[in-house]
Amino acid sequence: MEQQPLYRRLAAHYREAIEAGALGQGERFPSVRTLMRRHEVSLSTALQLCRQLESDGWLEARPRSGNFVRQPRRKTVPLLTEPMPSQALDPAQYVGINARVSEFIARGRQARVRVNFSSARSSPALYPGDALKNAAARALRRYPELLVTPSSNNGNPVFRNVLARRAMASGMVLAPEDIIVTQGCIEALNLALRAICQPGDIVAVESPTFYGLLQVLEALGLRVLEIPTSPRTGISIDALELAVQGKDPIKAVVVVPHFQNPLGAVMPDDQKGALVAFCALHRIALIEDDTYSALSNDDAPLTALKAWDREGNVIHCASLHKILAPGLRLGWMNAGRWQSRVAMLKYVQSRNNEELAQLAAADVMASSGYDRHLRRLRSCLKNQRARTVELIAKHFPDGTRLTEPNGGLALWVALPDGLSSRRLFDAALSEGIYIAPGLMFSNLPRFEGYVRLNCGAPLSQEVEAALQRLGQLCHRLR
Repeated sequence: MEQQPLYRRLAAHYREAIEAGALGQGERFPSVRTLMRRHEVSLSTALQLCRQLESDGWLEARPRSGNFVRQPRRKTVPLLTEPMPSQALDPAQYVGINARVSEFIARGRQARVRVNFSSARSSPALYPGDALKNAAARALRRYPELLVTPSSNNGNPVFRNVLARRAMASGMVLAPEDIIVTQGCIEALNLALRAICQPGDIVAVESPTFYGLLQVLEALGLRVLEIPTSPRTGISIDALELAVQGKDPIKAVVVVPHFQNPLGAVMPDDQKGALVAFCALHRIALIEDDTYSALSNDDAPLTALKAWDREGNVIHCASLHKILAPGLRLGWMNAGRWQSRVAMLKYVQSRNNEELAQLAAADVMASSGYDRHLRRLRSCLKNQRARTVELIAKHFPDGTRLTEPNGGLALWVALPDGLSSRRLFDAALSEGIYIAPGLMFSNLPRFEGYVRLNCGAPLSQEVEAALQRLGQLCHRLR
């Protein structure tokens, strides 16, 4: 991704200062001469910086007085509507969802993509690449026979110890031996479902939900019950209450309690406790996908569902893919009362993970540098999401709706009535812009008019131009 011009980087710096309150509303903004001296830039750059902030609504130019800080009068985007918990639930067979998802993915891979909004990950520059490389080198020096020695059962002991210590912040009390290291969270979910279910069993999921989970469910021959999910508070327990009254039992519920993919919802603590109690009462396994909880706007850790589990009925699945290193494919899980079964299934399915990546990750995660990395990552993502919301409000048609989450990597955008996400996908991809249409996130047609947009990449000119072009395509397709 090309680097932003200097004046735009400086404009972003001052916009953050205004948002943080360091520069208050009505306060005089530094003069052009001051900007030139402070940042060692030319007159042209200083003027462009001021014009950019004025254009975005952050500065007001007063004749013969200079520039003054103001809160921008930006367009806002209406919030997404809440689902109806009492709507009819349809157990879908999920035959064909994999073909549909695969079609969108394959077309994206075959196209000449300039800007990719379809994924849910950050820019490589936001991950601690140098720290991980140095940690891997230290591991090889310390364990020179590491690469030619069989790996440890269930994961490297050092890595599992670090994970257990880190899990305490989320309210979990786990011994290192209670943790199984996996090939990312998707393998953990796969193992959890295989441990609990048989082909033909019903699994309740959030609606909409991550398309990768839908592919796994179809591959395992499981029937799926989509449960209405709030973009603010997560899965509807009222709807689950209705669902358990059906003639066929529900074997498992799969949820993402923090920054749900794609909605961005965070379950309140009282709802988390109620969900754990509900599943325990009805003897329904609860599978927790905790991939995104470290990406909150706030430094305060979010409490895992597992913290309320007293019966071993919650299977906690997590990953470092989004928060530390996408290239390592490291995940982990605690399977509660299914721990022994999952450990054997893991051995049968993929054997043990290699240990170099685990030792490198453990080294970084045990240091204070890891907490600094997370704070920087959260801050960058917060700013990128906020700026993306501004651009959607500015360029997309009236009738566009979304909810700006308090963390995470993506935005779930409801297009104006009548606008098809498939048609927008086709039109955007023909111009090198790759998006994730709502049809990927459900086997039901109700999300035809939605798209998920990634906010993990810095807002370069190319990215901003692509968002503007998406808005223009929406206007045209209407």
